[in-house]
Amino acid sequence: MRIALVTGATQGLGLALVEGLAARMTAEDTVYLTGRDLGRISRAVEGMPAGGARVRGELLDVADPEAAARLAERLGERHGGVDIVFNNAVMRVGPDDDPREIADTYTEVNNFGTTRVLRAFGPLLRDGGRLVVVASSLGTLHHLAPVLHRRFSGPATLDEVDRQVAAWRDALKDGSARAGAWPGFVNIPSKIAQVAAVRTVAAQRREQDAERGILIAAACPGMINTPTSGLWWDVSTAPSPARAAIALLDLALDPNKPGHYGELVRHGEVVPFD
Repeated sequence: MRIALVTGATQGLGLALVEGLAARMTAEDTVYLTGRDLGRISRAVEGMPAGGARVRGELLDVADPEAAARLAERLGERHGGVDIVFNNAVMRVGPDDDPREIADTYTEVNNFGTTRVLRAFGPLLRDGGRLVVVASSLGTLHHLAPVLHRRFSGPATLDEVDRQVAAWRDALKDGSARAGAWPGFVNIPSKIAQVAAVRTVAAQRREQDAERGILIAAACPGMINTPTSGLWWDVSTAPSPARAAIALLDLALDPNKPGHYGELVRHGEVVPFD
């Protein structure tokens, strides 16, 4: 019996990942559909197609500092471990959002939420497990001013990644971010920090995970046709969430490719971080 979990799974890509996992796993398996609103979780579970793995709803607000650890403990007691985790929860922003006003909530969900999931569920991975952080090809140092590269090029711990995110958040809030060479588009530092977090965990676990066939990676689904993306770009020809999910599902369910470990992967290919 395999156990899978998806964060931010009540809509869009997260919901598509749950549907895809359920369809490609067996009736003996369980997929946990998580989110921060019980009503939306219940409706999403009720709307799942019949067949395949069992889908169960669980409350998980990654912005809550203790929530990921609580759920990980509960699943550990219930199942003894997990096999697949997609960290997909994200706070979406639009062109009219003021970075100073959203900085706290945005980083709590997108960045500190990511490191919380890595800390909580990484130790639960069973042999052959997969932990995939949904990120973006914007999450590379190519998109960051060289003077800022050292902040994310080699953190030794997740605590250090969190400190760099906090410094960027504070610069957003006090208006000094642009003077400090931070890009104006908040997605860029956020996605870079997500990928840096994956790379940091991978550097710590690489040898033991290689022996156990475990994959920890970041993944870029590419442009997706969603209402939020449509606020920024013309997404009329972009894939639906269900189609965009396919490459991520392949990463989680196909045979492990060691070259993907600790990397940002897009459509099966590694996107160089630096």
